[in-house]
Amino acid sequence: MLDRFKGFWQGVMLAPFVNLFIKLGISPDVVTLVGTLGVATGALAFFPTGHLLAGVLFITAFVFSDLIDGQMARTLGRSSTFGSFWDSTLDRIGDGAVFGGLVLYFAGPGDSTLYLALALFCLVMGSVTSYARAKAESLGMDARGGLAERADRLVLILVATGLGAIVGTPWLMYAALWILAFANAYTVVFRILKVRRQALARDAAR
Repeated sequence: MLDRFKGFWQGVMLAPFVNLFIKLGISPDVVTLVGTLGVATGALAFFPTGHLLAGVLFITAFVFSDLIDGQMARTLGRSSTFGSFWDSTLDRIGDGAVFGGLVLYFAGPGDSTLYLALALFCLVMGSVTSYARAKAESLGMDARGGLAERADRLVLILVATGLGAIVGTPWLMYAALWILAFANAYTVVFRILKVRRQALARDAAR
């Protein structure tokens, strides 16, 4: 859903950063790495100690690197196979850190076995969602689709966690985790069935 706004962010809001980094001679791959390290640091340093708002703000300062690096590569004409692999791999690390930080929060100051398990479920199923698409594409099939792409999942949990911390109630974060658990599970099943149909058709054609 949020993919439709990428053009606006990359072309208007983030263009000054793109141009600045290019002038400084910074590589898009370096921007990807720094962004991931920032997201992981914010999630794993602040969330487990209960500083949810500080963690969300810290993560937000780095999360837009995922849009900046791609625009830099296109502007420089340096889009590459390794760059795509590098970006996707580090995305998994960043996502894992965000939900891993929430798992540690619920194991500590959040003190909830239920939501610890739910955050862990979202962590695992989010990775499976991405893996299913990547594996399908490696086999020459399409597994796109479902309820929520990576950007949607990340924005929802960060916004809900930050707003919940501001208003002093965890219910927004709880609701976001339930929504994401359902969306991730649905998307995994959707993609499995979609690939199964394509695989059966391919096998029948043989």
